[in-house]
Amino acid sequence: MKPKILIIDDVPANIFLLGKLLGEDYEIVFAKSGNEGIKIASRELPDIILLDVMMPEMDGFETCTRLKNNDALKEIPVIFVTALDEDLSETNGLKVGAVDYLFKPINPEIVKAKVKKYLKKN
Repeated sequence: MKPKILIIDDVPANIFLLGKLLGEDYEIVFAKSGNEGIKIASRELPDIILLDVMMPEMDGFETCTRLKNNDALKEIPVIFVTALDEDLSETNGLKVGAVDYLFKPINPEIVKAKVKKYLKKN
């Protein structure tokens, strides 16, 4: 059985790109908002979550905080995927429970390596 990755991003092209990159080795599920992502995570219990930072309604920081406050989901590693290249953003993400960051434009080899790294820790 393939490990399951939940991709939470409001931009369909980003979901498509990550899904295409990782879909050969992993089962991919996705959500287009933080609220939808939390619901899908609760139902699917993914092995890892790739989470966009900048989303309407609920940003990635709030989404991650809510995931980490849920006993059933708090142990799932969250990697932020962001175009923000600021230390403050990275610091905030780590404070709310993310294990790592991927910066856009993504580097396919770095994405694969980080996903593999955090799946091994579980």
